[in-house]
Amino acid sequence: MASRVIVAALGLLLASSAIRAAAQERHYFQQDVPRAEFVDRRAAVFDRIGSNALAVVQGAGETGDFNVFRQSNEFYYLSGIETSQAYLLLDGRTRKTTLYLPHRDPDRERNEGKRLSAEDEAMVRELTGVNAVRGVEALALDLTGAGLVRPPGPVLYTPLSPSETGTDSRDERLSAQARRASDPWDGQSSRESRFRSLIAARVPQLEVHDLSPILDALRTIKSPREIALIRRATRIAGLAIIEAMRSTRPGVAEYQLDAAAKYVFYVQGARGDAYASIIGGGRNAYLGHYFRKADLLRDGDMVLMDYAPDYRYYTSDVTRMWPVNGRYTDEQRQLSDFILAYRDALFRQIRPGTTSDAVVDGAAREMRRYLDKTPFRNPAHQKAAEDSLLFRGHFQHPVGMAVHDVGKVRGVALQPGMVFTIDPMLWVHEEQRYVRMEDVVVVTTDGAENLSAFVPATTAEIERTMREPGLVQLRPATP
Repeated sequence: MASRVIVAALGLLLASSAIRAAAQERHYFQQDVPRAEFVDRRAAVFDRIGSNALAVVQGAGETGDFNVFRQSNEFYYLSGIETSQAYLLLDGRTRKTTLYLPHRDPDRERNEGKRLSAEDEAMVRELTGVNAVRGVEALALDLTGAGLVRPPGPVLYTPLSPSETGTDSRDERLSAQARRASDPWDGQSSRESRFRSLIAARVPQLEVHDLSPILDALRTIKSPREIALIRRATRIAGLAIIEAMRSTRPGVAEYQLDAAAKYVFYVQGARGDAYASIIGGGRNAYLGHYFRKADLLRDGDMVLMDYAPDYRYYTSDVTRMWPVNGRYTDEQRQLSDFILAYRDALFRQIRPGTTSDAVVDGAAREMRRYLDKTPFRNPAHQKAAEDSLLFRGHFQHPVGMAVHDVGKVRGVALQPGMVFTIDPMLWVHEEQRYVRMEDVVVVTTDGAENLSAFVPATTAEIERTMREPGLVQLRPATP
């Protein structure tokens, strides 16, 4: 009997060891975009840089903390690889791509699990469609040997704009970079600037050009796979806002609505925030980008929520406002109805071939007729609505791998596959009141689709949703 117990114990030990080994050997690689799409994206880069040029893309560095690593958007866009300190070389003369990865770190893999490394060449080539995989140290040799002996050598493209690595966007990174540069006690240069300096120091014969505009233009038009990911991210964002609506009561804290939304994010498979939630009750909403979430919600106020998840390297951007007590006053209802009508007017103007200016101008003409038929009783509200007809920002920004995604959708002809937000808004400055509604639109072959149309938007829909039980009340916080 004892020998049988020992044999069984040994079997369990061996089985658990095998399971652990299998877990360690499992390679973590995205399953959302097929290899052929990455190959096509790199081919589009080759087409744009020409036959006597190189392109080098630097991946994200180590986190240096306990946060989970997230690859930069541009590196992920071209490879799908989530290994830190990786580099990608696209040689326009041969139209071949080389991926440079760190070497295997057995100690790290025993703690964190399998990481794709230079020793996984066959596997990585199969997963990504690159032509070769080498160690990071080989990049300098390959750049030096890139036709420099017999000038003129090729030009080299590399992204010069700040890369996005999660809860950031190009505009925010540029602003932060400018603030650091203006601080005489900091003045730290960007990682991209440092990389460019290293290229100039080590391979001075190469003339450096900016790859960012090329990648930005490619990322502007989303593929069907990308639209599916944005659609899913928008679905999760909307479900989170709906849960926050259900949980709203006077006396509930702004941060508790954030907690309810975060639960939805994680239970639906997102890896967290795409940006810090904007949740503000009363005059906090007037600030526009209020992130503190420190106050209690008050009876009679409206609350604004602008939030979306980071879902498999894609995101969304949805905003709704609703009354804290679940019932609109007449003034709140009239303002909300105006913004909803403005949203619908904007969507009616969107179609391939038109421009953002035409969309905004056409919607303003519609809303002028709306105001003529339905004037506001409050003079300050009437003035705010009149002023909103002149505002150009109702047509907002691209959405994709970043919430303020790269690329250009204003001032150009709209094309199928463009994704951006429509965000009608107005300010009643005398009351420090801000009212808005934001939805995500994808341009289709014959018009536009509102990806967030399922999120309650009418006053009746919102009041009905708020009568449903909420997560915060189901699991209330304890002192």
